[in-house]
Amino acid sequence: MQDAFEIDESSSTPIWLQLKNRIVYLIASGYYKPGDKLPTVRELAIALKINYNTVNKVYLSLLHDGYLMSRRGKGTFVNELARPAEAVEDSPADTVIDMMINQCLELGVPLDDVVNQVTRRVARRRES
Repeated sequence: MQDAFEIDESSSTPIWLQLKNRIVYLIASGYYKPGDKLPTVRELAIALKINYNTVNKVYLSLLHDGYLMSRRGKGTFVNELARPAEAVEDSPADTVIDMMINQCLELGVPLDDVVNQVTRRVARRRES
């Protein structure tokens, strides 16, 4: 279980946000499918050696965002995400890019600056 949930304690990104983004990625990539049961808050906190309240904050946020659903006495499960029938499945790269954009926005970086920074990075890669 712990292998699926990676936390980088040396990262400047808060642990709760790393965990939230990781769970979103695991759902988007198909690792967790709709209806799959997630570890309990306590189990995940112990496995990752992080505070119970941190995991609880992530689960509550993901419940609010519609990624998870809670069944009293049963646990927390991946929600059936509402998607239009014509929606195209995101590739794993799309998911990673979305996570990067969300992290930049949560750090207060304006969307136009994110685009400019990514463009500069791509240009730098092409030159090397």
